[in-house]
This record gives sequence, structure tokens and C-alpha cells, in this order.
Amino acid sequence: MTTNAPRPEVLRYTAFSSAPDGGNPAGVVLDATALDDNDMLAIAADLGYSESAFLTAPPESLGGQEGRAYGIRYFSPKAEVPFCGHATVATAVALAERIGTGELVFATRVGAVPVEVAEEGGTVRATLTSVEPHIEEIADADLTEALAALGWPAADLDPAFPPRIAFAGARHLVLAAATRARLADLAYDFARLEALMHRLDLTTVQLVWRESATVFHVRDPFPVGGVVEDPATGAAAAAFGAYARELGLVPEDAVLTLHQGEDLGRPGELTVMLRAGDARVRVSGTGARIS
Repeated sequence: MTTNAPRPEVLRYTAFSSAPDGGNPAGVVLDATALDDNDMLAIAADLGYSESAFLTAPPESLGGQEGRAYGIRYFSPKAEVPFCGHATVATAVALAERIGTGELVFATRVGAVPVEVAEEGGTVRATLTSVEPHIEEIADADLTEALAALGWPAADLDPAFPPRIAFAGARHLVLAAATRARLADLAYDFARLEALMHRLDLTTVQLVWRESATVFHVRDPFPVGGVVEDPATGAAAAAFGAYARELGLVPEDAVLTLHQGEDLGRPGELTVMLRAGDARVRVSGTGARIS
């Protein structure tokens, strides 16, 4: 961005809550064509949110309806990330308020992500469809290091949920707590966990506790983004849905509810939808503008 160019409007929206003080806030720049990487990183750092989204012209190969297809990039205060669910939902809600509800499609670094935006009882809800997910094992030594950085004894894990690295646009280490109290008590070694996550190319650590067959509470440390904890994490929710289905912890066709942000005072709700015969995962939530 040249020194004489006007700074683009930076919108502030929250995702996975219809209340501005809930969910996960994101910066949204609807026209980032004049910005370079350093500009986008500076805006994200200035906002201090876990991620901000920046829209550009779509590649010709993307498809989608004219005026409803975009390129999109995501920046944390520290670095660019390949995909961010909550910033996608926030951007979709911001666009819906300007061009109406309906279908959108975003070209991300990991592939095309379609989003359906609808109005339900005066509230706008966005549903994204992930790229193809996959799950992989984590080495015993890396798991030991992750638990040490978290300060979690191995005995505090839920044995029904084996640790795995899950991907549905970004890589997340999934660890399940045996109790809600264990999940609530999060005081980790920031530098130690950050170093491990960089080595394993992780975006967050998805910490979960199962309340019932389809209801979970989750938390996401995010030191690689320069943020202690992400309040509501759409990419991790998609990865967790793929993980839970592949390991047979939930049916192939299921709707899961994830509660996140309660321990931060920013409660949010993420809906994860799994469809038999479709490997992709759908993540849905509301959003609201932050004044």
C-alpha cells in the first residue's frame, strides 16, 4: 500500500455468537486489493484478534456466482494462516449484510470453501463446507512434549479419544480431557507449546471434553498466532468433526454442538454437521458486527 493510498475500511465482526461480546472477533477487510502482505499483517497485529480476513478478486478458476466469489487470505497478529473458520463466518455475515444472503465461495490457500448464508428469525447464520479432511497419528515423543507444555498428566486424558492430528483446512492436535475441570484449568508454557506447534505445523491444539453423545466443550491454545487462546475456532471444529467420525466416536451422519469461549467470558456455539457419503465437514454459526 503506497503511503498516499487511503487505508481500507477495517470491519470488526464476531463469529459463532449473535452477541458482539460473545464468540470470536475477527477483522474483515472487504477490499484488500491495494494491500501487500506486510500491510495485512500490520492490520491484523494492530487489531490483535486471533485472525483477520482480507478479500481480493477471485481466481478465474474459482467459479461461483458473479459478485459472490472472492479470494481470501487470513492473518494472525504473527503470521498468515492457511485457513480460518471463524474469520470466514465473520466475512460471510459482513457480506450478507451488504449483498444479501445466499451462496458464497472463497478461494483459500487450501482450496475452495463454499459458504451458505441464511437468515433465521432475524439472525444471520453462515455455514461453511471444509476442504477434504484427513487424520494422522502423533508420535509418542511429540505427545509427551505437548502434555508437558500443557501441564497435563497423561492420566487426565479421556482414553476413549486417542490423540491425533486432524486437518480440515489447517492442522490441529486433538486432545480430550477426562473431566470438565481439567479442560477449565488451562495454564500452559506458551514458548514450549509454540515451539512444538511450529515443528509439527499445527495451527491450534484442540482440547475437548465430551458432555454427551453430541455435545462437546472445546478450547484452543494458539501461541503460534501470538494469542494465548482462540475463543471460537471454526477450522478446529471442522477438523474435530472429521476426527470424531473417522475414529467412530460419532455416527457418519451427525450434528454436533461445540461450546467454546465460556472459560474466556466470550461464550460461543459451533454446529458441526457430518453427512454420510461426504468426507467434507460443515461448520455453522451466527455472527454479529462489533460496534
